[in-house]
Amino acid sequence: MAEPQTTSATSAKDAALIIVGLLAIFGGVFAFYWYDDRPLVVRIAIVVGGLAAGLGCGWMSSYGHHFWHFAVGSRIELRKVVWPGRDETIRMTVVVFFFTVLMGVFFWALDWILTWLTRLLTGQST
Repeated sequence: MAEPQTTSATSAKDAALIIVGLLAIFGGVFAFYWYDDRPLVVRIAIVVGGLAAGLGCGWMSSYGHHFWHFAVGSRIELRKVVWPGRDETIRMTVVVFFFTVLMGVFFWALDWILTWLTRLLTGQST
């Protein structure tokens, strides 16, 4: 049986890109609070810039490429799904609602009976 090939060690480039990306994101958030005397629009632009720089660094790493291939594959698989029609969805919703109410009544009755039996066996009055 063939073993799937996975690389457990990351390259120095990937590690550096991830670290720089995280620093950019955290730096943008930190700058938002550090420059509280600046207009809000400028502070939001700093956060968006840090987020864009961080995501760009992550995108250039091998993790970003693996994520992109996963997203494309997921989109292809999503197209293969046969979604239920309106009538089937309504029928299944009614069935789920009915059984939810039925199980609620069942457990309420079971609780009531067990409480009555416990009080009867321990000699407590109602």
